[in-house]
Amino acid sequence: MHLAEQMPVLPLSRELCIHPNSVWRILEHYVKQARQDLDLSKVVAAGIDECSKQKGHKYVTTFCDLERSRVLYVAEHRHAEVLQEFAQDFKDPKGNVEQIQQVCCDMWPAYISGVHEYLPNAANTFDHYHVMSMMNRAIDEVRCSKTKEQPELLKRSRYLWLKNPGNLSGAQTERIAYLKSLDLKTSRAYYIKLALQRLWSFQYPKVAERYLKKLYYWATHSRLEQVVVFAKTLKNHWDGVLNYTRSRITNGIVEGINSKIKTALKRAYGFKSFQYYRTIIYLVAGKPDLPTRSC
Repeated sequence: MHLAEQMPVLPLSRELCIHPNSVWRILEHYVKQARQDLDLSKVVAAGIDECSKQKGHKYVTTFCDLERSRVLYVAEHRHAEVLQEFAQDFKDPKGNVEQIQQVCCDMWPAYISGVHEYLPNAANTFDHYHVMSMMNRAIDEVRCSKTKEQPELLKRSRYLWLKNPGNLSGAQTERIAYLKSLDLKTSRAYYIKLALQRLWSFQYPKVAERYLKKLYYWATHSRLEQVVVFAKTLKNHWDGVLNYTRSRITNGIVEGINSKIKTALKRAYGFKSFQYYRTIIYLVAGKPDLPTRSC
């Protein structure tokens, strides 16, 4: 099994002098057995994210144990029913979906409705990296709309507005400071972004909500169409945005797992079955208790 964690299936089958389908059957047998023995009794926080398995928007949805950094379940699509699949799979070994108290995901409507319906005790936390990504898109749209009018100022400035200030070089810091000093619409949007970043540092929900209300008023009165749209999106997802102050969970762990998954999926190259993809994901990211000897 150790070889299977390190090598693509085709080279492994040649190494073992057996047919690739035999390798898959062995992997599926041991992975399935290991998943049946998983201890899920302490899982209280789950992260949900999608990972593209191939070009053309072919997604798989991953459910991860945020405390133990492991994949719990993999679904083929990203509609609301994947939550039902996860809930059923979670029950089958030794789990109880009612023990899950927190879920972190993006604002995809299917995930939101699925969590509400199939994870009855779970409070949704919208991943604040996703929220900041939405804010960055709004800033970039403002910048793009004004670049033709002010090309000498805004040309090649995109990443200055999108990066965190602490990640800028000395020259970039000087340039962004100059741009911020000007009465630019992009600068106004950027100031709102910096204010939004402060939200994640608050520890008390009531203080955070008062702050967000002021920020919402500022954004909706900014006369920046893209920022107003973003602010209204926050308003529609208010509780899930603020819930970060209670849960302190993000999908940073899930993003790291997905990066590992994308690398691992190359091992299934040439095999189109979703079942093969899922087996590889469980093998490399599910932390299964597998036999230590090779297949």
